[in-house]
Amino acid sequence: MSEHLLTLAIWVPIFAGLIVLLTGGEARAGLARWLALAGSLAGFLVTIPLYTGFTLLHGGFQFEEMYDWIPQFNIHYHLGVDGLSMFFVVLNSFVTLLVVAAGWEVIKDRASQYMAAFLIMSGLINGAFAAQDAMLFYSFFEAMLIPMYLIIGVWGVPNRVYAALKFFLYTLLGSLLLLVGFIYLHFQTKGSFEISEFQHVALPLAAQGYLMIAFFFAFAVKVPMFPVHTWLPDAHVEAPTGGSMVLAAITLKLGAYGFLRFALPIAPDAARQWGWIIIVLSLIAVVYIGLVALVQKDMKKLVAYSSISHMGFVTLGLYMFINGGPTVFGVEGALIQMISHGFVSAAMFFCIGVMYDRVHSRKIADYGGVANTMPTFAAFFMLFAMANSGLPATSGFVGEFMVIIGAVKVNFWYAFFAATTLVFGAAYTLWMYKRVVFGAVANEHVAELKDVNKREFTILAVLAISVLGMGLYPQGFTEKMHGSVESLIAQVQKSKRPVEDGGKPQVDGPLPSIMDGAH
Repeated sequence: MSEHLLTLAIWVPIFAGLIVLLTGGEARAGLARWLALAGSLAGFLVTIPLYTGFTLLHGGFQFEEMYDWIPQFNIHYHLGVDGLSMFFVVLNSFVTLLVVAAGWEVIKDRASQYMAAFLIMSGLINGAFAAQDAMLFYSFFEAMLIPMYLIIGVWGVPNRVYAALKFFLYTLLGSLLLLVGFIYLHFQTKGSFEISEFQHVALPLAAQGYLMIAFFFAFAVKVPMFPVHTWLPDAHVEAPTGGSMVLAAITLKLGAYGFLRFALPIAPDAARQWGWIIIVLSLIAVVYIGLVALVQKDMKKLVAYSSISHMGFVTLGLYMFINGGPTVFGVEGALIQMISHGFVSAAMFFCIGVMYDRVHSRKIADYGGVANTMPTFAAFFMLFAMANSGLPATSGFVGEFMVIIGAVKVNFWYAFFAATTLVFGAAYTLWMYKRVVFGAVANEHVAELKDVNKREFTILAVLAISVLGMGLYPQGFTEKMHGSVESLIAQVQKSKRPVEDGGKPQVDGPLPSIMDGAH
């Protein structure tokens, strides 16, 4: 069965979603919920062996599967994961299970369609992370937009149609350039759509520059990076709680993953020449968007801007290599930050959803004194707020610390501006927490609040264990990604320009690592 784990990770939730969809209308909503829970649990369980069976310090792909899909165009159903992608397949399936549980009692209208949309989207996202054929990746990458569009547009709040359309158009238009880039590379490799072939083809600097532009617009929108970030706050505010959890915890990571899988290894010379632009935009996201978050009055919008700021850390870590400095810390820190943000952002949006389900308001001013009526919830919310601020011993600290350490070794000012997130993150997160949770009971709605039930407590406890576990033992993550990160860095440090375009013949050799001995 191990040779088909990735196929199971993709198709188990998709088929489960189709079965849930066939249960019909409101009369069978209870059956739909139980089927969705079983399907999401099965989808998560089949991904666990991807982690437990992953070979340490192995830079290549594992659990590979390859079959002909469209042989006329040399397109294959080719799957595989390495240390850059394996964690996100597991994380996606884990969050999907929590989302199904989160919407158990809350979603009363079209519950079967709601659960089915998340299950199908989970399988499509896993397919994007596991795909090793460019057209297979593109198919999954685009198809996942449809269920998210429906989730926002059908189950969101009053301005949901505008937010769903804005989300769909931004991400779709950015992806069209990605398709053009894939077709160009297909001809450069003399008929292959294999991503590994794309990464080894020699390209002139001008061609790499055009590809970098195509990759930037496709993946920067998905991250989202400044200044193409404006769709995200609207999508988060209008989406239901489950939609916000998946959007922040998983789909944003596909943008950063795209930079890792495509932009850096395929166009490394252009990345070295123009990567400073990514660094500048990343630092703007860290500093400016952090200040924007500080003045928000809506809790969801505040956490949405917080996500943009934290993802700026990710893209900064990925592109710090352009000055020739040490990079392994930066890339591993970016990956750790992505995984941590998946836990923390899902927890933050779930906490906001718990309060919204009771008060039906996301405005900070409508709360105050929640700790008096919901003490257990307030304790969990405090932990996640601290993790969002980068408190040591939580997952939020590890990735930020690694990126800052890597930045110090490359350029002091990168580290200086990046480190401001530790100040701004604490400012906007704890300021929100203080106004919502502490103080006297502000109004009759807060006075009538009831603490978390068993279902909500279980979800919060699982997320708390994840945040603390990663913060206290990050080695369980870094040791499995280290081999793939070193392999990526070795590949990116080589010029892909042909000799006639000014490139130099490359001599393979061992890559010195600043992480040697750190694991």
